[in-house]
Amino acid sequence: MMKKKRRLLWHLYPSYLLITLISLFAVSWFASSSLQSFFIKHITADLTSRAYLLEKQFEIFFNKPDISPDIKNDINNFCKETDKRSSTRITLIAPSGKVLGDSIEEPENMVNHHDRPEIIMALKNNVGTSIRYSETLRQNMIYVAIALKKENKTVAVIRTSIPLTSIDSKLKSIQLKIAGMGLLIALIAAGVSLIVSRRITKPIEEMRQGAENFAKGNLEHKMVSPDLEEMGSLADAMNHMAAQLDDRIKTVIRQKSEIEAVFSSMIEGVIAIDNSRHVININQAAQEMINCASEVPESADINSVINNHELMSLIQKAVSRAESVEEDIVFYQKRKRILHAFCTPVYNTREDIIGSLILLNDVTKYRHLENIRRDFAANVSHELKTPLTAIKGFVETLQHGEVNNPDDVERFLNIIGKHVDRLSCIIDDLMNLSKIEQMDERKEIKLIETRLNDVIENAVSLCREKANVKKIKIDQKSNEEISARIDAYLFEQAIINLLDNAIKYSKNNSNIYINATNSDAGITIDVKDFGAGIHKEHLPRLFERFYRADKARSRKMGGTGLGLAIVKHIIKAHGGCVSVNSIPGQGSTFTIHLPNQNTTKPAPKLSFD
Repeated sequence: MMKKKRRLLWHLYPSYLLITLISLFAVSWFASSSLQSFFIKHITADLTSRAYLLEKQFEIFFNKPDISPDIKNDINNFCKETDKRSSTRITLIAPSGKVLGDSIEEPENMVNHHDRPEIIMALKNNVGTSIRYSETLRQNMIYVAIALKKENKTVAVIRTSIPLTSIDSKLKSIQLKIAGMGLLIALIAAGVSLIVSRRITKPIEEMRQGAENFAKGNLEHKMVSPDLEEMGSLADAMNHMAAQLDDRIKTVIRQKSEIEAVFSSMIEGVIAIDNSRHVININQAAQEMINCASEVPESADINSVINNHELMSLIQKAVSRAESVEEDIVFYQKRKRILHAFCTPVYNTREDIIGSLILLNDVTKYRHLENIRRDFAANVSHELKTPLTAIKGFVETLQHGEVNNPDDVERFLNIIGKHVDRLSCIIDDLMNLSKIEQMDERKEIKLIETRLNDVIENAVSLCREKANVKKIKIDQKSNEEISARIDAYLFEQAIINLLDNAIKYSKNNSNIYINATNSDAGITIDVKDFGAGIHKEHLPRLFERFYRADKARSRKMGGTGLGLAIVKHIIKAHGGCVSVNSIPGQGSTFTIHLPNQNTTKPAPKLSFD
């Protein structure tokens, strides 16, 4: 059980009071002892004087060598008479110790006094004193004895004495006065001690309250500086300490807020764990990437936060090797996500590992773009190499003179011409696509308010001949009043590409519908065909360069694989997007979305890019 603590006041005040009481007791005891000694010394001197005054008077009784009974009687009577006058007991004692006369008791009733201390000292040193209990009077007495000499010979001992009761009564009276005065002084000292103790403890109590305010976080509180130099210096030091601590805490809070703001605004996921694999911190981006709860409990186990074996293996590898490791981790949550995970140990100032830091970066888009880049490089190489290989083969055949028939030569040259035209188309489309992208980046596309119906009619008229070959009817339905800020030439090119694509993949004797509508969401232009349709897995990549849902059929129909990519970038340059909806065997619908330029509503994000 913890011992109950007492306040400083109850440490100081009893100490001061005890010191005062001890001092008063010591002074009183010393004063009483000194007074007693003074009284005894004074009375002893007085008794000695009285004894010497009686010396001449007792000498007359020793003029004769022998003391007769009559002389003893005279001595005894003289002692009694003298006692009445001086209130002092007087005793005359022979050197043998026999009592010759006494002012109170009859000599024959008194025992021999040869063993009395004062008698022994007087016979030896001429004067003797003692304080002792009197068997005769049954009380304490003070005795003074002097040797009575005649012709340098001790003939008797004169003893004077008085009871100590008279001294004790006087001493008690004085002691009572001293005790009363001591009690008064003690009460005054107690009050003064209490005042002094409170004066000492009050500043300390105020500083304690100030320290409690500091502990509660009220660092702007100022302690009052006491009058005492030491306490004042301590209060000033604590106020200065609180001010510095307040500045540092504000700095730490500000820095923490800045770090948390940076931490939470990072698009990279960050997870910090300790050596026990408990989460120290995790930002919002990381929670979204690993699809964990919005609120991760403090010190949660990392195994309960991350549900991915590959990522946990990476963390284990980094911890066990004490080195940084990184690799791509695939997450399948709602959709496939590729996260680039970088895990590194965290060291303290003593170079001890105190945990691990995991950085997660969503590289799904980058990996997708890398795949597109690789596919584009492979596709463009293939698209260019195929006609070049054919051209080279026919040219080498003609160069070696292996063809003698003019009809075959002309056929070979026609084939070479077709491949050259195909290469030219591919290069023209690539250049057009590059030009559109550059114009979009440089904001060089000039948008002019134009009626969409006119642009659509021009595109339909240019594609009409190709549609007639397959007996395909193009049905146009659009409001003549719909207008938009567009580049008419580029926008017409986009619609031509969509119509050309629809014609290629539509069956003979079928229909193609093109329809433009306007709503609060913006302007939409639909190009619908009833051709072969496109499988769902191809739709997200349909607008990539050189991507073909059916490669063999596309090349057979003479497409470059860049038409839809050109459409996407033209519409993108106009602030819109393009989407596709298709059912295999039932046809496809390509839709151009343009934002409504009279409202602040953004265009719907329906592109598969």
